[in-house]
Amino acid sequence: MSSAFAVLAEPARRRILDLLLERPRPVNELVERLGMSQPGTSKHLRVLREAGLVRARQDAQRRVYELRMEPLAEMDAWLAPYRRVWSARLDSLEEHLDRNPD
Repeated sequence: MSSAFAVLAEPARRRILDLLLERPRPVNELVERLGMSQPGTSKHLRVLREAGLVRARQDAQRRVYELRMEPLAEMDAWLAPYRRVWSARLDSLEEHLDRNPD
C-alpha cells in the first residue's frame, strides 16, 4: 500500500492517472498532453505499471495505457476510516459556524 502512495506522490504520475481516467491513451498522446519528453513520460508510465496502477496493451505499433482500478479501490478502502473522521470533524465545524455566524 505504501509504495502506491509513494508512486502517487509525484505530480506528473497523478496527472497521467487523471488523463487515463478519461480513457485509455497511447504513449504519444500522453506525451503531448503532459508536455513532457517521451523518455520522461515513459519513465513515469513504467513506475505506474510496476506499481500495478496502469497496464499497457499493444495496439498495432503503439502501446496504449489504461488504469487498473483494483489498486485504487484498495487505497480507497484503506482511506475510508480516515474520511469518516474528517467528515465528522467537518460536520462539527459546520455546526459551530452555523451557531456562531460572526
